[in-house]
Amino acid sequence: MNAVRSSSGHGTRAPGGPARRGGAPRTAPRPRVTRRARGDAVSLVVGVLVLAVLLFPLYWMVNTALQPGAATAGLPWFPRSPDPGNFQRAWDSQAGNLLTSVLVSLGAVAVCLTVATPAAYALARFRLRGADTVVFATLITQMVPGIVVANALYNAYVELGLVNSYLGLVLADASLGLPFSIVLLRAFMVSIPEEVIEAGMIDGGGRLRVLVSIVLPMSRNALITAGLFTFLFAWSDFLFALTLNTTDDVKPVTLGIYEYIGAHVGDWGAVMAVAVLSSVPAAVLLVVAQRYVAAGISSGALK
Repeated sequence: MNAVRSSSGHGTRAPGGPARRGGAPRTAPRPRVTRRARGDAVSLVVGVLVLAVLLFPLYWMVNTALQPGAATAGLPWFPRSPDPGNFQRAWDSQAGNLLTSVLVSLGAVAVCLTVATPAAYALARFRLRGADTVVFATLITQMVPGIVVANALYNAYVELGLVNSYLGLVLADASLGLPFSIVLLRAFMVSIPEEVIEAGMIDGGGRLRVLVSIVLPMSRNALITAGLFTFLFAWSDFLFALTLNTTDDVKPVTLGIYEYIGAHVGDWGAVMAVAVLSSVPAAVLLVVAQRYVAAGISSGALK
């Protein structure tokens, strides 16, 4: 016989199998929560809380902008009767300043990348004496207080006739992103294999042709990252806009918000509507270019 009857008569045991009492089906073991799963759950909760804290000012800004005649105290958590009139008034008063900021920021990106790209290429691929010292000095310039640079630029701009001009503000804002762009682009260009550069030169390309045809396409992520951060630096600039402009001929949106607060300090709904409108271009750029930014920042660390 293939089955062996147990001595108690309460169950049978198949050859090589465990005994079962009363013929009851075997239940599967309860899954055990591993330490790694608990750690992932805790990390998720902490991440959601941190994200909520970081995004709360943005939510409150939008909430205030939708309140009719909003004051700083006694605002509900949710707009009970949203009023888009604040955005209409904000657009009517700040549309020109928004356009000025867009033009100045795009000009700063163009100037910054035009200067930073060949500089980074030379520091990365040419055997220059003191190249590391130049890179370190470039980083040190980020530590200089902005008010010192603004005062020095104002004295030079007066003599050059660049005060209250688009060109003057573009050049000043381009200097904000220039050190960061040089360091970032150099870190990426150093990681480009030397064989690729040599192959381009063997095919008859000079240094400039190799830079344009090979290095720049391979550095797309780093270029987009440098351009995006330069745009954000120029878009959020207030110090240069306040120091280098004495008239309303060139007024970026940051300066417009500063003056708008003084004129509408009791109407925070309109003020926050201006702030929301000024945040839209930067937010759109960040969403569109986020994957390029992540790749551009990390690519220079791998060689």
